[in-house]
Amino acid sequence: MQIELAAADGHRLSAWRLGPDTARRGLVVVQEIFGVNRHMRRVCERFAQQGYAVLAPALFDRAQPGVELGYAPEDVKQGIALRGQIDAAATLLDIEAAAAALRASLGKEAKLGIIGYCWGGTVAWHGATRSEVFDAAVGYYGGGIAAAKDETPHCPVQLHFGEADHGIPLDDVAAIRAAQPGIEVFTYPGAQHGFSCEERGSYSPTDSALAEQRSLGFLARHLAG
Repeated sequence: MQIELAAADGHRLSAWRLGPDTARRGLVVVQEIFGVNRHMRRVCERFAQQGYAVLAPALFDRAQPGVELGYAPEDVKQGIALRGQIDAAATLLDIEAAAAALRASLGKEAKLGIIGYCWGGTVAWHGATRSEVFDAAVGYYGGGIAAAKDETPHCPVQLHFGEADHGIPLDDVAAIRAAQPGIEVFTYPGAQHGFSCEERGSYSPTDSALAEQRSLGFLARHLAG
């Protein structure tokens, strides 16, 4: 269901909420550059089926409320333009608002994770390094992670990259590994950007399933309460 969140700077944004209120673990799911669209809601459903209380904040609401895009070239162009209007510090406030809503619902003892895809992969990294509200973070093909590779994570992190991602060179992945020897970094031979999205031409079911299995195992280990 759709709910409303309030960020620390007074901004109000929508969010997609799924999963049991009695959960002991909460998960903030962070969108690609296409909004909290049908694909992201499916992602939320899969994690909710694993027993997580899930919140996916609508990060585009700071630029244009209610945006849900597809994956055609014009959608990519629009998504990039919208993302460019939103400051990273403001996005951090929005994911912290989602975390606060989960904490209020589940109780102070609940463990909280964050997982993000594409733009959300970078946001998840920022959630680990620029905030202290998460107990674990997972990022898929976050193009901005390399630029922030020297930041210090405050929680365990797992990252996933496609080896054939034209937007994220393997040199960037190697630099992340070198800067952060303590985090888990997985690469997938032949996989492209967006390999975990079933609505994209780059979708790779085998790699997606393996990455999700690894993500679920990682989150289960670090969010166990």
